[in-house]
Amino acid sequence: MLPSQPLLHAAVLALTVLQALASKSFLAAVYEHSVILPDATEQPVSAEVALALMNQNMDVLEEAIREAAQQGAQIIVTPEDGIYGWSFTREAIYPYLEDIPDPGVNWIPCTDPTRFAPAPVQERLSCMARNNSIYVVANIGDKKPCNSSDPSCPSDGRYQYNTDVVFDPEGKLVARYHKYNLFRRETQFNYPKEPEAVTFETPFGKFGIFTCFDILFHEPAVVLVNKLQVDTVLFPTAWMNVLPFLTAVEFHSAWAMGMGVNLLSANTHNIGLAMTGSGIFTPEGPAAYHYDSGTDEGRLLLAELSAHPRLSPTYPPAVNWSLYATSIEKFPGEKDTFSGAVRRDIFTFSELRSKAGNYTVCQGDLCCHLVYQMSNKSNDEVYVLGAFDGLHGSLIKYHWQICTLLKCKSTDLNTCGQPVETAQTKFEMFSLSGTFGTNYVFPEVLYSGVQLAPGEFQVLHDGRLQSKHRTSKPLVTATLFGRLYEKDLPHPLRT
Repeated sequence: MLPSQPLLHAAVLALTVLQALASKSFLAAVYEHSVILPDATEQPVSAEVALALMNQNMDVLEEAIREAAQQGAQIIVTPEDGIYGWSFTREAIYPYLEDIPDPGVNWIPCTDPTRFAPAPVQERLSCMARNNSIYVVANIGDKKPCNSSDPSCPSDGRYQYNTDVVFDPEGKLVARYHKYNLFRRETQFNYPKEPEAVTFETPFGKFGIFTCFDILFHEPAVVLVNKLQVDTVLFPTAWMNVLPFLTAVEFHSAWAMGMGVNLLSANTHNIGLAMTGSGIFTPEGPAAYHYDSGTDEGRLLLAELSAHPRLSPTYPPAVNWSLYATSIEKFPGEKDTFSGAVRRDIFTFSELRSKAGNYTVCQGDLCCHLVYQMSNKSNDEVYVLGAFDGLHGSLIKYHWQICTLLKCKSTDLNTCGQPVETAQTKFEMFSLSGTFGTNYVFPEVLYSGVQLAPGEFQVLHDGRLQSKHRTSKPLVTATLFGRLYEKDLPHPLRT
């Protein structure tokens, strides 16, 4: 006699849990999705039209989830805006929203879809997780009614939130997170009244979750990692790349190394808006990543990760990010410096005029020090050492300290800091350090073609970012991103 479907599902799930408990690692997946977008309109469409568009995107996501599960993945992260897109007015996005309950209600939408208000998107996501016995992470919109008794209630009588949800392998809603740091264009959503620090336990570690712009701020990003000690961060994002800094794979990999945590980063894919770059990142570097600015295709990535990276024998030791630079007895700044803009940020640069040298450049409280030797300097390429100590951003301002070895776009020094993807010059060695006023420093090396350099550099305990050997590919930038959260200005839109 064959077992019934529920019994069979329970047996498979129990076996999966036992296998995970017996293992110190897990297989993770992220999917970079080329989102099918709705027609541009400032007026709301019908609920039926909105659901039809979302189902088109969920068809694609379901296939990726099925493929990931077949390859043994235990969790998959899908992108921010991956189900309905972006560029909505507050009114136009309303038909795409659902009321998402607190996970404490112990709800499996797949098996009990009518328990709350109609929620076809949550039901389908729940079934994707249940049918494939995998954790599914998705980004959707939450709506919450309010009234005049709430002085913060919007005039239309509802809150609207950019929201991440997580369904476990049974299809149960186990996490809900409302994005706290909205980007300036997200006027269709409200800010939560308080930052949320959302975590949940799995058989393969403690997980936290936040969305896109959140990664740049103390709350919730630093709180999750340092105070709540999560092992892995789930990160749906819609990241617009900014070369030569803040490229998705560059900064997200750097953040994972600087914070000492796994980061599952799933980006949307839209080359017209420079959106690409997803990865599975670890404290030791990228386990898998993808950057494609030339096609319209999505991409599924999988990698095996340590379930508890802090317990790993390869976990990087603690770093004193200013120890080496502040120990240098003579630290004069270079005389021949010039200013250059990286977007709106004014850096202090010094040109590397020879194939080998020892340079220092200072700005504000930050001095950056570089020792280097080039192996095959191209005559038509210029490199600089740069320092930035100040507020970044036009509307929402937050404080960076950045030291960078950077290739300029051309031999014209006025192009230093402009977007550049390719290079020809390799380095025999480099060592970059700075007098950082923070321990939140994120290191990364970017090669020509927007390629990372896993295993080819190291961070010493005294704060030096060093090449391990001659660079295998031409160098675009080696950068230390420092964040002084305590110097951030209040968020003007949230206040």
